[in-house]
This record gives sequence, C-alpha cells and structure tokens, in this order.
Amino acid sequence: MTEHLPENLQTKITERLAFYQDLGINLFYRDRTAGSLQPSLARSTGSPLAREGEPLPKLTPNSEKREAFVGAQHASPQLGNLPIVDKTVFVPPIKTSTFFEMLERVENDTLLKIREDIGDCTRCRLHKARHHIVFADGNPQADLVFVGEGPGADEDATGVPFVGRAGKLLTQMIQAMGLQREDVYICNVVKCRPPENRQPLPDEVTTCSPFLVRQLEVVNPKVIVCLGATAAQTLLETTQGISKFRGQWLDFRGRKLLATYHPAYLLRNPAAKGEVWKDLQKVMTELGLAVKKAKSV
Repeated sequence: MTEHLPENLQTKITERLAFYQDLGINLFYRDRTAGSLQPSLARSTGSPLAREGEPLPKLTPNSEKREAFVGAQHASPQLGNLPIVDKTVFVPPIKTSTFFEMLERVENDTLLKIREDIGDCTRCRLHKARHHIVFADGNPQADLVFVGEGPGADEDATGVPFVGRAGKLLTQMIQAMGLQREDVYICNVVKCRPPENRQPLPDEVTTCSPFLVRQLEVVNPKVIVCLGATAAQTLLETTQGISKFRGQWLDFRGRKLLATYHPAYLLRNPAAKGEVWKDLQKVMTELGLAVKKAKSV
C-alpha cells in the first residue's frame, strides 16, 4: 500500500528541490538500504557520479551534512596528513565523495547564467541588510583567480569586490606580480556583506559557496589563490587554521590552489607582508611570470 505525503510536506520538498536546482545540483539518491546507492535522477552530462557502468561512491556523513566542514566545533579535517610530492605540492589522498564533488558540472554553464541563477537572492539571512550582491570582477578567462571571504562596506556600496582599503592593497599585490586587476578574476565565498564584517556563518557558506564553485569551473584558472582562512577552509573543506598549510600547493578539483593571508590581515599585521610576497612568488613561477626578488607588496 502506497503512503501519500501530506500536501504541506510535498510543498516543502518541491521548494527544496528547486533550491538545489538553482545551485546546479541535479543528482539525487534513492534506495539507501542497498549495498551501493543508485541515482534516482542523473543527467548524462559526463558527471563523475553518473558515468554508465561505474560504481557510485558511497555517500559519507560529511557529504550529507556539508556544514560539518566549517566551524571549529566540527572535527575530521581533510588536511590531516597529506603526502608531499616534489617537496612543495600537496596531493590529497583518494577519498569518498564530498559535497563539492557531488555538484554536477552544469552543461554549457556561463558566468551570466550563474549570476542569473543567483538572482535577487534571499536564500540566507545576509540579504536582509545588503545593498548590492557582489558577484565578481576581472577577466572571466583569467589564469589566476583570487577568492576572498565576503564583501565589506565599500564592496556592498559599489557591488565590486575588493575596492576598500584591503582591496587597494590587493591591487598593489597584483601589480607587484606584474599584472593588472583586469588580468585576474576576483570573487568571494559569500556574495552579500555579513553584518559588521563578521565572519560568514556555516549555513551562509553552505548556501552561497556552490555558486563560487560554478564560477571557478567556468573561469577554469590555472591557479586559485585563497585570501584568508574562510576561503581556504571552504574550498579545501577543512577546519585547520591557515597557518597549517599557508604557502603550500594544494589541489582543488584538478587545479592548483595556494592559500595566503587576507589583505585585511596585512593591514593589521604589516610584518606578514614578506610571507605573502613569498607566496605570490610561487604563483608567479607557476604562471611563468618574471619573479623580481627585490619586489615586495
């Protein structure tokens, strides 16, 4: 005998599915009691989770509850004991699927489509006090992407990321590398300003970061530089402090990622500029840019 769901529950499920589709998530599961999970809905777009004839990875608790990767109250950091290759490059161990890996690559995705999918977003509490959604700035085909935490007051007022004091310092950092802002792509984990510039909360990161992942997929840079702990912890799905892996080459979905200190941190701690310049020199070498050792940020 088939049991029918109450109408109000059906409505909630429909709204939740629409929310996931906005984020580009089109893969769902059924038959959780079987030995391996079977897809109940999968698009034939080459997704690694929907290839014909291949077993599906088992869904882990961290995949079911993605908020577990953010916040010091959660355990199981991914960066535990990463093996080192060529003394500089970390290679993450083979692992079960994560939330980001479960995001299907949207067929024919574009930055315009992502922005349209965000729309006049009210998905989390951050929309209540914002003036502008801060999507991105720079070259949509850049080899280098900088990812920050979230907009500040100046960014919220203009709709452009990194235009305040920290943004001016980031511009100087980019110019010290021999580039201009127009040569790189700049975006944030969350698109709306957290009140009083506080750190984004786990559920806010969970809601907004899938749009960031889609941006990175479309731009497809050679190198991603995470500015500060929030950006690095989000993309690496770890709770470890940035000092544990700052300046090390890491992997994000087949792309090289390096974390360094946020420009706002450098404004408060100018002595750390030398360390950041060393990190940027590694990026310059990776991109084939001329390294001027006497230069600093």
